[in-house]
Amino acid sequence: MTRRSMSKRAAVVTVTTVLALGTLGTVAATAGPQHDAKPSKKQIAALFDGWNAALQTGDPKKVANRYAPDAVLLPTVSNEIRTDRAEIVDYFEHFLPNKPVAKKVETYINVLDSNSAIDAGAYDITLTDPKTGKKRVVEARYTYEYEKRGGTWLIVNHHSSVMPEG
Repeated sequence: MTRRSMSKRAAVVTVTTVLALGTLGTVAATAGPQHDAKPSKKQIAALFDGWNAALQTGDPKKVANRYAPDAVLLPTVSNEIRTDRAEIVDYFEHFLPNKPVAKKVETYINVLDSNSAIDAGAYDITLTDPKTGKKRVVEARYTYEYEKRGGTWLIVNHHSSVMPEG
C-alpha cells in the first residue's frame, strides 16, 4: 500500500467516524425521558368537574387543594383578589355555605402543551341562601388556567365574574 492510498484511507475512516459520532450525538440529544403527550380537551374539561365536585363537599380546604400554592383567584362574589392558599381557603369558607353548584353553558378549551391548558367560557352558578333556602342562579364567565405540576393538574389562575349584561 502506498503512502498516498494510506492517507486517503485514513481520511475516509476519519470522515466516517465523525459522521457516525455526529449521528450518535443527535440521537443522544433527542433521546431521554419521554415527554407526556398533550392531554385531550375532554381531560381538561374533567378538571372543572373535579373542582365542581370539590365544591359539593363543603370543605374549603378540599377546594383549595385544586389550586397551586401560588395561584391567583379573582372570585365571582368578592372584590378581593386571592393570591395564596390561606386567602383562597378564606374565600371558600365564606362562599361554600351558599352550596354552589356550577354548570357550564359554553366552554372553549385550549391545550397549550403537555403541562398547561386554558378553559374559558360561561357558567351558571346556582346558590342557595343558607337562611331561607331560596335558590338563585348567577350567570358568570370564567377562565381557568391549569398547569401540571409534579404530575398533578392544578389551577394556577381562576377568574370568574358576573355577566355584565345579566
